[in-house]
Formats: sequence, structure tokens, C-alpha cells
Amino acid sequence: MLWTVFLLLNGLLILILLCSTRRRQKNEPPLDKGLIPWLGHAFEFKKDAAKFLARMKDKHGDIFTVRLAGRYLTVLLDPNSFDSVLNDPALRHNRIQLLQSIFSLSLPSIEPATEKKWMEQHFQGVSLSRLSRAMNTHLKNLLLSDHKGCDSLEWKTDGLFNFCYSLLFRAGYLTLFEKEDNAAAVYKEFRTFDSLVTKLARCSLKQEERKTANLSREKLWELLSPARLNGGLESNSWQQKYVRFLQEEGVDAEMQKRALLLQLWTTQCNAGPAAFWLLGFLLTCDEAMDAVKSEIKGLNLQDVSPQHPHINPLEALETPVLDGVLSETLRLTAAVLISREVVQDKILCMANGQKYHLRQGDKVCLFPFLSPQMDPEIHEDPQIFKYNRFLNKDTKKDDFYKNNKKLKYFTMPWGAGRNMCAGKEFAIATIKQFVVLVLTHFDLKIDEAQGAFKLPPVNPSRYGFGMLQPDGDVQVKYKLKRRQHEA
Repeated sequence: MLWTVFLLLNGLLILILLCSTRRRQKNEPPLDKGLIPWLGHAFEFKKDAAKFLARMKDKHGDIFTVRLAGRYLTVLLDPNSFDSVLNDPALRHNRIQLLQSIFSLSLPSIEPATEKKWMEQHFQGVSLSRLSRAMNTHLKNLLLSDHKGCDSLEWKTDGLFNFCYSLLFRAGYLTLFEKEDNAAAVYKEFRTFDSLVTKLARCSLKQEERKTANLSREKLWELLSPARLNGGLESNSWQQKYVRFLQEEGVDAEMQKRALLLQLWTTQCNAGPAAFWLLGFLLTCDEAMDAVKSEIKGLNLQDVSPQHPHINPLEALETPVLDGVLSETLRLTAAVLISREVVQDKILCMANGQKYHLRQGDKVCLFPFLSPQMDPEIHEDPQIFKYNRFLNKDTKKDDFYKNNKKLKYFTMPWGAGRNMCAGKEFAIATIKQFVVLVLTHFDLKIDEAQGAFKLPPVNPSRYGFGMLQPDGDVQVKYKLKRRQHEA
């Protein structure tokens, strides 16, 4: 009986595969289905999306359609044509599947536009200044607390990635969630969960990994539950405001703690890796490190007007060199994938006048990491870190071209359009504060014991999930500067 059922199912599967063949129609993008029926290029895409899409670009040009596990994905890599995707209401941003697979979360009662508006209100304007100032205080306290009660002038050794991620995560958690007694436990569990996020999203976990991911997620839900965080006390923290927003939108208690994990991951998974790459690039380029230190030395970080006590000093000061280094760092290491669902057949108009037909039910995506960020037509020697790439002497450089046309999008670490990160300014302020504090208060150098200093390669599984993370770490040494110790 079981053998008969198996044969019937196997025959049905073969019939489905035979009947589901797709051919390129007139005016459609080049179609590359791959050699494996149904799966297509799924394995290659999952292994290294950037390498795979670069190969497809070389083969087909700036637009093409590929088959991935039964779905068809049209990839657009011409930045001059991005607005035709970003601003088209016929292309819908759908995050339901990702929320379910990664966070086991469902928020059907919340309209995306409503949530976006709330986030903008609480990460911009007066809220931004308040959060940035709190973040600066927590960062400074955490950085200096390790040197109390011991010889603070001794060199300490740590992995640069661990150093950056740990400090920025804990400071960010204290700023947004204001719960000091469990910050270390949350960070430890978060790192376990974050290491499995890409496999959760792609439903590719092995049995033991699935157990670990589920257990870690459940521990974080418990640690982040509103009842545990609030402790029965009234608070005006960002977390408390977000919970009240969820309650007003009709979200139940179970989904509230799952939504808090979503926000914890969204707000804390990028700053630490970004700071790691930035400091790593500075350590590999003496000219860049000297230029940033010289700029920081010229800042009057204590000059805060009594009329504006809530303004973070960095907000009022020009730092074109540091801004340029951050832009170059993000160009090299930010790899967001912007995707849309094609809800009805439509014509996609390219900047060069070509028109392509997109089919209902397909997905269309932009991968700015490949173009514009790593496009040699836009950025000369795109694989190389050039600290002054975004500088015109002492001002910001924003004139980049492709096909003799000035680009609106020449780097897109924060997304664009409806995908623009609402917390962009807070993230930028956080990374800059951290770098300034580290270089102001500490001597930082390469650990000579590990030999020649070389940044590790990226973890290819992180392509499409925001900031790239390194596949490994590098050891550095740091100690409190003498004048800080004496102060």
C-alpha cells in the first residue's frame, strides 16, 4: 500500500514538473531556469547570492529572470531604472513569509504604512536627538567600565568583531529597551539566534540547528516579554511606546513579544558589523586612520549649547572625512536585497527606453551591492577600500555616473523609497559615536601575535540580509589613553 502511494506521488510530481515548464515570451527579460527541474538555481543562490547574480549579470546583462525553487525572480541591476520598481504600486512589498519563517510572527492587523509612520516619528526629529544622546552615554559608560578597579593602562586583547558587536548591541539594548539586568543574557542568546537567521529565512536548517534556533527564539521571547521588561513600572522607553502601539493596533500579548524580537534584530544586527568593518579598514590603511584621527582631534566635542542641551555634539559638527569613510565602508559591506511581488502583469520601463513584461506571481528584486555599489562603471576599483572615494577635498562627493548619466542611486546601504530604513539617522549617529569614542579614549592596534593583519572574508550566507558579517574574527589590542586615565 505504501509503495503504491509512493509511486502515485512520484508520478504526480513528475507530471507537475513536466507540465510546469516555462518559456520566455516576447518582451520578457532573459530567462535562465538552470539545469535542475523546479529547483533551478536555488542551491547556487543560497550558497553565494552575490557570486551567482554577478555571473548572471555577465551572461544576460542588467535584467534577467531566474528560477529558484519553483519561483521566478526577475533581477534588475541598472540603478538608473530602480525607480520603476521602487515607485510602482503594482509591485507590492510582502514581508509576511519572512516574518513567519524567522520570527514566527503574524501582524495582520497592522498596515505597513501605519507602522512605518510610527517608526519615523520615534526615530527622527526630537526622538532622534534623545535616543542619540542616550546611546552616547551608554556607549561611553560601557567602554570605560571595563577599566575600573584594575591597571587600565595595560593592553587588552579581543576579537575586533566581538568587541564592536558586544558594545554596540548592549548600548543599543539599554537605549531602546532600558533593561540593564538582562542585557548580557539577551546579547548571548541573540548571537546564537542571529547566526541561524539566514537558514531560518531559507528554511534550510538541519535538525539540530532547528532545535537550537527554536530554543534560542523562545528564550528571547521570554527575555523580551513586556511583563518581564516593564516589571510593572510605568516607563517612557522606546520599547514601552512600541508595546503601546502594538496594543492599540490589536496585537495580542504573545505576538507582542515576538514583535519585540523582530525590532531587536532589526535595530541591533547592523551597527556592530558596520563598526567592525569601518575600524578594520582604518587599521589596514594608515592614511585613512590618520585622516580620521586628525578630523576628530579638531572637533570640540564638549561644546554643547545650554540652549540645546539635548543635541548630541556630533549632530552639530561637520565630519566629512568620517562620513566618507562610513559611506565607503557601507558601499563595500552593505548587501540588502530589495524585493517586490508582481501582483498583476505589468510593463517595466528601463531608463534606456527598453520595456519588459513582468508576469503576475513573479518577484522582482534589486541588489544594490552588485550595482551600483560594486559596479566598476560607477566606482573605479570597486573591490578596494578608498577612504576618500566620497570626498571632494573637504566636502561630500555625490556625482557618480553610469552610461554618461548622473546617478540618483550610487550607493544604497539603507534601501530606498518605501524600503528606506526609518532608523537610518540613528544608525549613522550610533556608528559615528562609537568610532569617535574608541579613537578618542583608546589606543587601538593590530595584535602582532597573529602575524600579518588581514580582514577575514565575508560570510556569503549573509548576502541579502543587511550588513555583511565576517567569516571569522581578527585580534586587536586596546588600552585607555594615558590622558584619559589621568583625567
